[in-house]
Amino acid sequence: QVQLVESGGGLVQAGGSLRLSCVASATGFRLVNMGWYRQAPGKQREWVATITWDGSSTNYADSVKGRITISRDNPKNTMYLQMNSLKPEDTAVYYCNRAPAQDTYWGQGTQVTVSS
Repeated sequence: QVQLVESGGGLVQAGGSLRLSCVASATGFRLVNMGWYRQAPGKQREWVATITWDGSSTNYADSVKGRITISRDNPKNTMYLQMNSLKPEDTAVYYCNRAPAQDTYWGQGTQVTVSS
């Protein structure tokens, strides 16, 4: 079973940038569409962005469009989320998963905190 491990989170001031990474433990990752999701304190987990298996197409939630870029490097079994112009409302635990998400693949996530 593929395991997904997120990293790259941290504390950043509003307007700053972070790049999150998601590393898959197996090459099967290369053949599936993937996504980033986030869960803010007291809120339900929400979808952030999706990328097709070959990276040819991406989609973003309206709340992050224009500020966040999803990408992947299949030979490295890694997916990225470049986040720019961060806002306090981006504060959340960020997770990677398949798209659509499957319960089996939720990991620990990585905390992103944006201070005002």
